[in-house]
Amino acid sequence: MNAKRAEVSALTMLLLSASGAMAQLPPPPAINVVPNPNPSSSLVLPAPGEVPVSPATPSTSLGSTGPTSPWYGHRSFCSVFHRGPCFPKYLPPLGQDLRLTIVSTDDNDPTGKLAGDADMAAEGHTLDSISQMYAALRACWVPPPKDKARHGMQYTIRFALKRDGEMIAPPRVTYASRDAPAAIRDIYRDAVNATLARCTPLHFSKGMGGAVAGRPIAIRFVDNRTIDNQ
Repeated sequence: MNAKRAEVSALTMLLLSASGAMAQLPPPPAINVVPNPNPSSSLVLPAPGEVPVSPATPSTSLGSTGPTSPWYGHRSFCSVFHRGPCFPKYLPPLGQDLRLTIVSTDDNDPTGKLAGDADMAAEGHTLDSISQMYAALRACWVPPPKDKARHGMQYTIRFALKRDGEMIAPPRVTYASRDAPAAIRDIYRDAVNATLARCTPLHFSKGMGGAVAGRPIAIRFVDNRTIDNQ
């Protein structure tokens, strides 16, 4: 019995001495926890000590990486494992829209072409390439007569086609010469609408219809003919 009491007393003294030693230790340093949301989102906060730098600094070129550059000290790539600022180098985007410019000059003045000839050009054969589609659209274009036209007039539309060559929706005007009066704009709008009316539906091959369907098509009409009344 006395031996057990001695063991208990010794264990109690050992625990008390250990507790006293731990009480004399300094408290652990406080750690500021930085919120870390999903690293792949745009809500990632910079790591402590790193200050994001605007990439739009006017006095610094994008290719500069010296100590005076805002890019200095930061990564040139982005990663989910890096919480600091990054400046990815994007390649030029690959657009999915199709763009065509139709210029009317004195040498290729299409006003001498009858509307029936334009209709026959649109229905000539099955279109199997982008260049053939562009040629058909050019053949359908009949600009306003010179007595109603305006030199230097530009008019741009945007639309999309179905697989069968029909338009998905009416064309949307994206640009018209700012200095052109409203009456002149209406004249060119009517000419463009008449062109699309005589040109559609375009006769696509099966593969061409699948490639073009739904893709935006932008056509810019430029009238560089010599106008006598201007």
